[in-house]
Amino acid sequence: MLTDVIEFRIDRRSGVSTYMQIVQQVKQAMRLGLLSPGDRLPAAREVVEATAVNPNTVLKAYRELEREGLVEARRGLGTFVTKSLSSEATTGDDAPLRQELTGWMGRAQQSGLLVEDVDALYTAVRDEHYPVEERS
Repeated sequence: MLTDVIEFRIDRRSGVSTYMQIVQQVKQAMRLGLLSPGDRLPAAREVVEATAVNPNTVLKAYRELEREGLVEARRGLGTFVTKSLSSEATTGDDAPLRQELTGWMGRAQQSGLLVEDVDALYTAVRDEHYPVEERS
């Protein structure tokens, strides 16, 4: 099945390498159920046109995803997702945790928190519950 679900956004000021941003965004789309086994990733040429990154950077990201066993390159056809990282029970639009987070995010915005404030708060609370030594 073809997919146009993922649109890469490259932040050149983030300090994270471009290829790793692509890897992370594919994994995030997989976790959220936006990409499922059988879905095709955009062709490297399409990513280059949309983001103005070097074609070798896109290919490096796709090779990393393939090395991790998440995608498979099929000659002449493209690169396809081979695994699911999604749990519909926790990440689907109707999932209770997602609905709670959506409500919290709305309240944070109404309270005047900036995205940087939300990121800092999230990171602090996440690190309390998931210490660095426990994360893979």
